[in-house]
Amino acid sequence: MSTIQPVIVTADQDVLLGFYTNLFGAEEIFRVPEEGPAFYLGLRIGDTDLGLVAEANPGAGAASRILLSIGVDDVDETLGRVEALGGSVRSGPNDMPWGQRVAHIQDPDGNPVNLTQPIAAR
Repeated sequence: MSTIQPVIVTADQDVLLGFYTNLFGAEEIFRVPEEGPAFYLGLRIGDTDLGLVAEANPGAGAASRILLSIGVDDVDETLGRVEALGGSVRSGPNDMPWGQRVAHIQDPDGNPVNLTQPIAAR
């Protein structure tokens, strides 16, 4: 069995840790090294793991070919907290014909993230 785990490389690990913890309730489940500044932080959001790797010069610009899609209980409520936590709102929220309410945001590093919530299909 194989598992795919998204990993974000960032120059400001503390900012992203705060963003994903405060917006999505991420919990730190693993860190390397165990003491002192972390190179790698393993976070759990719901039943999914997300890694944050600290790198002084991770490169410029957002990764345009990677998108995190995170299910939340209430897209509108979550969207209202994004900017206060250093992220930005790109669009939405919109009800999609396939039964999801979706909003598009960026985390403080500029990584694209979709917020999704199941809704009754029309």
